[in-house]
Amino acid sequence: MAAEKETIRYSVVIPAYNVGKTLPDTLIALKQQSVSPAEYEVIVVDDGSTDETAALARRFGANCISQPNRGPAAARNYGVRVARGEIILFTDADCVPDRDWIRQMTLPFRNERTVGVKGAYRTRQTELVARFAQAEFEDRYDLLKKVAAIDMVDTCSAAFRREVFIKIGMFDESFPVANNEDTELSYRLCAAGYLLKFNSEALVYHRHPDSFAKYLRLKYKRGYWRMVVYRNYPGKAFKDTYTPVVIKLQTLTAALSLPVTLSSLVFPKLLTVTAWLYLGIMASSAAFSIKTFKKDPVVGLVSPAVVLGRAIAFALGSLFSVFHRGE
Repeated sequence: MAAEKETIRYSVVIPAYNVGKTLPDTLIALKQQSVSPAEYEVIVVDDGSTDETAALARRFGANCISQPNRGPAAARNYGVRVARGEIILFTDADCVPDRDWIRQMTLPFRNERTVGVKGAYRTRQTELVARFAQAEFEDRYDLLKKVAAIDMVDTCSAAFRREVFIKIGMFDESFPVANNEDTELSYRLCAAGYLLKFNSEALVYHRHPDSFAKYLRLKYKRGYWRMVVYRNYPGKAFKDTYTPVVIKLQTLTAALSLPVTLSSLVFPKLLTVTAWLYLGIMASSAAFSIKTFKKDPVVGLVSPAVVLGRAIAFALGSLFSVFHRGE
């Protein structure tokens, strides 16, 4: 047993709540990694599931530990406490890591200053909204490639030095859902002076929202929980390495448009102002739409309308967060 402990370099931690339909694909991919099986372990934290999640995790060879349902932040922290690797990797139960994922995620740690690493999404989906979501990620990745250090490591494809992760306080367990708890941790690490890196070759395949309604609900929640994070890191509301500045301006414009839109119910002439604000948001997506059109013409054509919907969803979530904190 002592010899086995010495061989484990990496620990992959997966929070799992009622994910019986998707978890097997994740675990199969993790069994087929390019690094030696002796170098890593896979820990599934069953977060109070009521389906066959725990049984499937064990069937596919993962170390499955269980806790009452407390949310993914608490589940990940529990997994780290029992992990044996000096590098902790996180992915989600709806992600399928590429065969070279562990190797690529851990390459940046050759620099002793590197504390956290962010990987990238790909998708095999063909739905229009999912293709738009992937184009969004690709746009952000282009932004991240231009900087020497990043300030956002999201848990779909993440890695941290275990010692620093524990020292910084791990994930904030007051976040009850899988939304922006990773952003908060990333900002906390950056505020403490730690180096975070991006590796676009560390890939996981993911299922993005496949309908416009699901996509807008997700963006509403993103806006809500990002505002919770901004309360402690207000400077990030204006600039960060992950979010194009134009998206922040679009969200702000959409937020300003909402009271104008409501006022137009009493003062119909204000509808013209609303229309110009919305047209401005759509026009501001020109660079993104043109870039996307070159890769996927249909997505490029619908981008201005989807960007408008995204901006409104972000704005609604952000404004609601100012007055209420809940799920």
